[in-house]
Amino acid sequence: MTRRDWIAGGAGAALFATLGNPLAAKSWLGRLISRFGAEEVSADIFRGDAPDEGTWRAWTRRGWVKEARHYLRLDGNTQCKVCPNNCLLTPGDRSHCRNKVNRGGTLYTLAYANPCAIHVDPVEKKPLYHYLPGSRTFSLATSGCVFRCLNCQNWEISQKKPEETKDPDGPELRLRTPPQSGLGPDELRRLSLFPEDVPGLATALGCRSVSYTYSEPTAFFEYAQDCSREVRAAGLANILVTCGSIEERPFRDLATCIDAAHVDLKGFTPESYRELNSGKLEPVLATLKRYRELGIWVEVINLIVPTYTDRLDDIRRLCDWLARELGPDTPLHFSRFHPEHRLEYLRPTPLDILVDARAAARDAGLRYVYLGNVREVADAGTTHCPGCRAAVVERDGFAVSRMDLVDGRCRQCGTRIAGVWDRA
Repeated sequence: MTRRDWIAGGAGAALFATLGNPLAAKSWLGRLISRFGAEEVSADIFRGDAPDEGTWRAWTRRGWVKEARHYLRLDGNTQCKVCPNNCLLTPGDRSHCRNKVNRGGTLYTLAYANPCAIHVDPVEKKPLYHYLPGSRTFSLATSGCVFRCLNCQNWEISQKKPEETKDPDGPELRLRTPPQSGLGPDELRRLSLFPEDVPGLATALGCRSVSYTYSEPTAFFEYAQDCSREVRAAGLANILVTCGSIEERPFRDLATCIDAAHVDLKGFTPESYRELNSGKLEPVLATLKRYRELGIWVEVINLIVPTYTDRLDDIRRLCDWLARELGPDTPLHFSRFHPEHRLEYLRPTPLDILVDARAAARDAGLRYVYLGNVREVADAGTTHCPGCRAAVVERDGFAVSRMDLVDGRCRQCGTRIAGVWDRA
């Protein structure tokens, strides 16, 4: 019996349960799975899990298969070079993100033109508070992710294979302008949305931007890149909602068409990234610095997860790093954890920790600090002028309720408020 089998079998949890403390049992079990499991999964691939011939032909007919970009051919094997997982696949293997397969020595993505989630959102939901506030963004996602976050809110798509979210059987359905109404789950499962159709659809729905979001756009890199090129050519903006774990060359290729990014900085220690996300911290920090270098508008979110990322010393270091490396005008969103996925045994983040984190960020010199997933804290989503401290943008949830700016400046004192408040 492996240690994973022993843990999953609940031997330790049973011990705590017999002592009359089932909550401690669940907590102990979750922590052990995260500590022992994350390291094992960090480079996991799926051996021999490529689609069978029938599935491959059906997906190819639909246009849902595309040769991957940024990979190496290695005598029949392939190595994906899009993200730091660097998945090395023999023929018939599937990548860590679940979206790519080695077929006959060529690497293919199965996440192309087949989004499993499509919505129109307020841009504040990304969250972006300083980029085209009050506007709507056309949001899309495919399955798959480069991480294995224990607390993932969208695990139903991020931790699924494309074949588990889409179905090529039945009549072909291509989403075009004008948008069809009344699409249900069955239609979405067989729907295609090709990059050339995205800008017209977004415009028809009153959106000023397109967001690649919900799961992880690095995992559907080829689709996101082709969509972003079409969107840029049509004069709309592209928004990347990402964990930031991407290699430099693909990042720079994709960044040529990206206008704004929301980056999830999930913690500030290598250990928390390994245990909570099965990822690495350093590539994310490198990506953040590249956004700054290229002048792309970026906002950072940090979900404070109890017992994983709630140490105030680590939060202070995170804030100091952002102020130093990205600058004091970088908006920082602290978000409250709610029990999800594999961390259902934890309690929500205490409000006092969020308030202390906001104070630490302000002490570090960050000028725009927000609290998300809370309504109990005053001014959690309010933008204050760094010059006179007037409230220049007020929000109610994801809606802008009041904006007191003139050409991006505080109406009271004329101080420029960092951000992109309009596009020519």
